[in-house]
Amino acid sequence: MQQIDWFILIGTLLFIVLYGTYKSRGSKNVTQYLKGGSDSRWWTIGLSVMATQASAITFLSTPGQAFHSGMGFVQFYFGLPIAMVIICLVFIPIYHRLKVFTAYEYLETRFDLKTRTLTAILFLIQRGLAAGITIFAPAIILSAVLGWNLVMLNIIIGVLVIIYTVSGGTKAVSVTQKQQMAIIFGGMFVAFLLILNYLPLDITFTKALEIAGASGKMEILDFSFDFDNKYTFWSGIIGGTFLALSYFGTDQSQVQRYLSGKSMKEMQMGLIFNGLLKIPMQFFILLVGVMVFVFYQFNSSPLHFNPSAVNDVLNSPYAAQYQDLQDKKNTLEIAIKEQQLNYAVLDNQGQKQTVLLDIKALQSQEDQLRISSKELIKKANPEAETNDKDYVFIHFILNNLPRGLIGLLLAVILSAAMSSTASELNALGSTTTIDLYRRNNQGRSDKHYLMASKGFTMLWGIIAIGVACVANLFENLIELVNIIGSIFYGNVLGIFLLAFFFTYVKSRAVFIAAIITQGIIVYIWWIDLMPYLWLNVVGATLVIAIAFILQVVSLDKNKGLEV
Repeated sequence: MQQIDWFILIGTLLFIVLYGTYKSRGSKNVTQYLKGGSDSRWWTIGLSVMATQASAITFLSTPGQAFHSGMGFVQFYFGLPIAMVIICLVFIPIYHRLKVFTAYEYLETRFDLKTRTLTAILFLIQRGLAAGITIFAPAIILSAVLGWNLVMLNIIIGVLVIIYTVSGGTKAVSVTQKQQMAIIFGGMFVAFLLILNYLPLDITFTKALEIAGASGKMEILDFSFDFDNKYTFWSGIIGGTFLALSYFGTDQSQVQRYLSGKSMKEMQMGLIFNGLLKIPMQFFILLVGVMVFVFYQFNSSPLHFNPSAVNDVLNSPYAAQYQDLQDKKNTLEIAIKEQQLNYAVLDNQGQKQTVLLDIKALQSQEDQLRISSKELIKKANPEAETNDKDYVFIHFILNNLPRGLIGLLLAVILSAAMSSTASELNALGSTTTIDLYRRNNQGRSDKHYLMASKGFTMLWGIIAIGVACVANLFENLIELVNIIGSIFYGNVLGIFLLAFFFTYVKSRAVFIAAIITQGIIVYIWWIDLMPYLWLNVVGATLVIAIAFILQVVSLDKNKGLEV
């Protein structure tokens, strides 16, 4: 990184922190602190909701996901617009009418205190872990690529977020997220244009798409019912709807974003705005990853994208074997580039198919070399992370973008981490204060609860930093966050659906059913019985079914006693 990159990176991050602290100064009570004065307009709500979900993981992992697996991951988001409509029609009117601070307050009015407390605790567990991961995600990758100290990065990111989140509460989160989303969209768009500019002169955008499609990267829809395939149209529409319903409808980190709305209409318009823009945004980010794949069809790429793992093997007895694999890959790259250029200029379909078969054979050999490199890395260091999806995009940024833009793209990644983490800490502090502390310590002054909110927000910030410092890389970071959510979300969503639609079922049955369901879901995930998206469907269905059974048994038992 050059001096200008450091200037842009540090200047951007300091601006966000200082701007958020300045614009949100003066919160005098809990309502202002936790709801931001309830004066947010729909576009602020929409961008804030989007920024909360779009963490650094989105901009690091998603392009790498597309680089390896293509555009199919976009199906994960297909259920989101459906969920937005349901939340606008059912959830928001109830929350607005009751004037709640948190989603879980409603559960006490419908059931009882213990059900509210249990649901709040489930949220705190999963979101506390997720907050740590959103800090850890950019830190582990920047640490590996730039050689920065991992623990120090975790602390720096966490402390920057804590400063303005504790200072200004919900308003600080909302006002900074607009700036962060502007930086994010601008940076990604510039990166996309530069990738196209770096392609050979004969390779237009249309031909780049054709090359990607020929390599299987543009297969967007999969209508199969294959449980071994995590991302299909059906898992996205069904499992994705349940996940989005729970995340946007019951997760306080999202609920708090739209509870700050000026009116119910502003809240609803904000969520609809998010629902309309989210899929195109994710499609674009995946397309950036696909274009990175096309770029590396004409330019040299590393055998393995994680420099830390490569360093392990190069400083081991397997260094010569690894270098031999790299030499073979270099030879393959020349052949692949030549054949891709031939494919792009040919008009005869028969000839194109022949060339395409040659390209696929060469790509298969390249894939095998990458697999062999991972085996060597594991031999050199059994603890090394061999999955390098999360390093693809950052490698491209650092090795191909001009000076200044590297700093901008790093600012994008860290801004996304800060925006998502700020929302999570704000929600964790709110839930702890309102659902646990104030509910069990009533009669204190408003100022006392305001200070308690700030204290709990800071405490969760420290916990998140701690989780980040002990976290470990797992498969693909964007999947890890969604897996953590899916383990808990279905159960929580089922509790809310029982509250909204099934007045027949009472609190005791729901409470017991929720505990049983959570145990079952954890076990199903542990034995890897199904793709994680379906855990949301199973969790919601299970808690409703078990609660009904327990309610029926309870009523029958009471009737027997009356007789």
